[in-house]
Amino acid sequence: MSGAGSNKNNFYTENRKFYLSQIDLSDIVKDLENNYTDSGSTAIHSYEEAQQWYDMSLKNAGDICANFIWPRAEAVDAKGATFKDGVVEWAPETKENMKALGAAGYMGGTLPRKYGGLNMPVTVNVVIIEMVSQGDASLMNLFGLQDIAVTVYKFGNEEQKDRVLPKFCSGEVSGSMALTEPEAGSDLQAVTLKAIEKDGQWYLDGVKRFITNGSGDVSLVLARSEEGSKGGRGLSMFLYERYRDSNMIVRRIEHKLGINGSPTCELQFNMAKAELVGQRKVGLIKYVMSLMNGARLTVSAQALGIAQASFDEAVKYANEREQFGRKIIHFPAVYQMLRKMQAEIETSRLLLYHTSLAVDYQDMYERKEHNGENVKAQLKEAKTLADFLTPLSKFTIAELANKASYDAIQIHGGTGYMKDFPVERLYRDARITNIYEGTTQLQVVAAIGTLTSGLFFKWLEKAKDLKAVELADAKKELLRHIERFAEVTERVKTIQNKDFLDYAAGYLVEMASIIYRQYLFLPVAEKHPEKRDLFKFFRTESDARLDYLIRQCDLAIHTYGEKISDLKNDLLKKHD
Repeated sequence: MSGAGSNKNNFYTENRKFYLSQIDLSDIVKDLENNYTDSGSTAIHSYEEAQQWYDMSLKNAGDICANFIWPRAEAVDAKGATFKDGVVEWAPETKENMKALGAAGYMGGTLPRKYGGLNMPVTVNVVIIEMVSQGDASLMNLFGLQDIAVTVYKFGNEEQKDRVLPKFCSGEVSGSMALTEPEAGSDLQAVTLKAIEKDGQWYLDGVKRFITNGSGDVSLVLARSEEGSKGGRGLSMFLYERYRDSNMIVRRIEHKLGINGSPTCELQFNMAKAELVGQRKVGLIKYVMSLMNGARLTVSAQALGIAQASFDEAVKYANEREQFGRKIIHFPAVYQMLRKMQAEIETSRLLLYHTSLAVDYQDMYERKEHNGENVKAQLKEAKTLADFLTPLSKFTIAELANKASYDAIQIHGGTGYMKDFPVERLYRDARITNIYEGTTQLQVVAAIGTLTSGLFFKWLEKAKDLKAVELADAKKELLRHIERFAEVTERVKTIQNKDFLDYAAGYLVEMASIIYRQYLFLPVAEKHPEKRDLFKFFRTESDARLDYLIRQCDLAIHTYGEKISDLKNDLLKKHD
């Protein structure tokens, strides 16, 4: 298991570096760097120069995460965030961590240099988020909320950007996205917090709940700006800055299972002064969707960081623990579990980086369109791919984090259940990743339309063009899987019942994840012989899973079909 083990020298491992090297960012970087025409000490003059700078930055971030953040994670978990007399305090170690990241310049990773940002592609920045999460998952909830700053950059006015963004980049402020309410969780159309306009000034009035880092200095708040309205069209986005107004109070922080270093707050806005971001009435349908997609990508990176930490700790323990006269790494039941974890982590890393690349292309075409270029078709294609891969990544990687941390405890045995080893904390931290920013079930809802429309299969027509000499049989098998997947999707669609489609959707989206990762991994393994054994293992494991999922779909078609509601009725009878 190359690269395995809990080597804390640097989290920018050869494995991460390898998979990032498989991503071609040349078009993205050229656009970000204004065709390499900028001058000044921080200007980049070529793609090669950019790659060298990214590599140096990632090595430095990997060092901070491994040698500064990781050693403090247990203390952060034990102390947590505290709340007294309306004031929220981070753990001292959390403050030290944020200060270290801010001093190193990582707080404004993707923001332009004019605001003090690093002007990095999303794909490079997501590696930093992944490493921070490996060091301390709760820290990601503070560091990774740069999406708030990105949303202000995309949709705020110039005065708002000039005022707020330099504070984010310097680490002077942290942020939160205040969306959820007691009666509006996943259904954000039910938001009731009022935005009231008086004499050209907006005021926020109402309650928000379950707000990650709600005590932060800058909040993007979803509020109902159109009096008497219902649904998403009556909602707008507002910028609230605590250092400019004192009429928002933190009522409490939640006591949670995990990520204890990150305060989750209940907020009360009492006619608090705020500013409209962008246009009225599109807060949910445009700005929140952009914000949520960014947040889902960062949670995917957070989950992958947790999975990597779980794997590293499991490998380390398996190489140290002896039973029956030999180290447990030599027991087939143990190394089979570890190999599965490794295969899932590496293929998921490839998926995450390609998802980030799709987001980078969407951002690039949005910049070009803003500058007057006619890139409507390219932007639509990039956005469609990003909108599909983002929920697919969160669906895949959040579930992986839960399984990897579960198996890491299993490998540790009874000691893993104790607080003596990090895997207990990793297990608790992982559990939130498939809940917040949209549950796994909601990711399925977000992804299923691309499958039933046939668009996913149009994208996969490129699989026919993959170069595969050494792995010709694998390519042939992949094409067969794609064909079988398309056929079972059509069979599901023949059942004219939305409840049935929703029932089968989880099976279909899981198949899409497996097949897409095979599609991404095959050319990598073809080009790099050292990855072929792992690719073969992943194929063996995932081919069996695909067979199972197809059988499950067909069984559901023949057993339930349009009578799928009978399942629900049986449960209701038992409840009664």
